[in-house]
Amino acid sequence: MSKKAFRFIALCACALVLLFLPNSPLSSRMQGEASPQRGTAPAAAATTSAETRQTTVLQRAPARVIKDQYSAFSAVAVDLNRNEIILEDENLAQITVYDRLENTPPKAALSEPKRIIGGRNTKIQHNCDVYVDPETGDIYSINGDITQYLTVWSREQKGNVPAERMLETPHRTYGIAVDEEAKEMFITTQHPAAVLVWPKTAEGKQAPLRILEGDHTQLAEAQGLALDTQNQLMYVSNKGAWASLHNNVAWSHLYVPGSTNWNINQQTRVLDFVPGTGEYRDPSITVYPLKAKGDIAPLRKIQGPQTRLNWPSEMALDVEHQELYVTNPVTNEILVFRATDNGNVAPIRVLKGSKTFLNVPNGVFVDTKNNELLVANYGNHSATVYPRTASGDAAPIRTIRGAPANAQTPLFGNIGAITFDTKRSQLITFN
Repeated sequence: MSKKAFRFIALCACALVLLFLPNSPLSSRMQGEASPQRGTAPAAAATTSAETRQTTVLQRAPARVIKDQYSAFSAVAVDLNRNEIILEDENLAQITVYDRLENTPPKAALSEPKRIIGGRNTKIQHNCDVYVDPETGDIYSINGDITQYLTVWSREQKGNVPAERMLETPHRTYGIAVDEEAKEMFITTQHPAAVLVWPKTAEGKQAPLRILEGDHTQLAEAQGLALDTQNQLMYVSNKGAWASLHNNVAWSHLYVPGSTNWNINQQTRVLDFVPGTGEYRDPSITVYPLKAKGDIAPLRKIQGPQTRLNWPSEMALDVEHQELYVTNPVTNEILVFRATDNGNVAPIRVLKGSKTFLNVPNGVFVDTKNNELLVANYGNHSATVYPRTASGDAAPIRTIRGAPANAQTPLFGNIGAITFDTKRSQLITFN
């Protein structure tokens, strides 16, 4: 090797050493730092830089907005004494009330509600189920996976007003049902799965009367509720997500029997799950005694491929005819079972098809007084009404539309994340 070549290699090596030394001038310049002036300590320079650093806030309108401007209905109930239909509008976070015989004309843009409850003061968010007091007409509205309140509204209330009464509930509540004879209110929670029972008049931080939860209950992401007070039974629909609980309790950690209040810690209940035990079970409907509490096994369970259950949501029970109606939002079906069914059984009726206008049916109500079946469709801005015993590809006898007939539905729910597919130029959201 020549002396010139040797000197060149040595110079290169020295430069590399200087470059990668953490405090060297070359290293600082490569990392975007200004070289300190001669005679100025690096610490002083850093202090000066921190003191002069400012945060710039950019305020500008978005380039475009993807939003559903119309009502998307998640639940339905009927005030039989006043001939009114109450619909939960989960998309616009409001409650809408229509005449029971409302039928949107084909050429009309939509049907205007008789009254609307909605706005910031109502604290309505992600409202996913509804109950109407048959005597007073009061509306009980469940807030789901955003806020932790049950709101109660009198018949006179409308607009952007505070609720007449509020009950603090666990996070991720979903279904509601009321035993009018016992004056007890039943509410499901999805995770940890449970059924909590309060006095019907409960408000504030009032503690529940009893809690059904634990591994033996076989509750798995509990959704809808239906009660048979005549035979003292409770039905719960389960989507299937499950994990074992430490000591078979979760919400019960906060519960002291006989206490008037409880402190619902929303964040730590997930710590009650046993790590590594999570699994997805087949969807099911579990049946319990009406007064069930603690960690008890169901009396029976509808589950298996013949049931057609696919993320079952809300339910309605026709006690008179002993028939259980279940919404199947994924497959756009209403499934009807015998109330006494058990195991891997097929429904006795299925309402499904293009003529039904079902689209992500989430809420269901059986009106035995008028012999009708009502469905809230989250996927097409509508509520549809059928004869009670409708099956197959039967068209609705009436339809309430909250949007023009061909209005698209982005199906936004509780959006948790968003990403962009650069290959297909598509936005992907996770609800």
